[in-house]
Amino acid sequence: MATTATPGPDGDGTDETLWLSAEEKDAWTGLASLVLLLPGRLESPLQQVAGLSLFDYLTLSHMSEAPDRRLRMSELAYLANGSLSRLSNVVKRFEQRGWVERFPDPGDRRYTIAALTDAGYDVVVAAAPAHVRSVRRYVLDPLTPADRRALMRIATKLKVRPVDLAGEVTGP
Repeated sequence: MATTATPGPDGDGTDETLWLSAEEKDAWTGLASLVLLLPGRLESPLQQVAGLSLFDYLTLSHMSEAPDRRLRMSELAYLANGSLSRLSNVVKRFEQRGWVERFPDPGDRRYTIAALTDAGYDVVVAAAPAHVRSVRRYVLDPLTPADRRALMRIATKLKVRPVDLAGEVTGP
């Protein structure tokens, strides 16, 4: 592995850059491709079947799986992988369609709760088969059980699963 001295923050040339080996570059390129290309493959069927973006679907889906179909907006933003402002815009659109209601968290009024209505639940239930088919086609079916276990181990090591950061996004 090659290292190169590059100017540090103070310009003294002490910042050592450890360049990627060929194997590391292949791993990184594979992950970057996965992160950048897979969402489009999962979103296209949702658009065709239900007129939903992947972010829309994940927002509705996470609420549908939550206790009482309710989540704090901050937690929902994390779970759906979006900013709070992006989520607020989507939830506002969902409110206008009668799919979601928002109200202050009774346990801590600094937070807002998003609740999935019966109409919103019907939307996510109707879209779910298309999503599951895509997940199977593009993710699960090409992998062996050992591959799937490896993927779970990698996600755990990278701390990118919802359970890894749930306490950080839900607040006190």
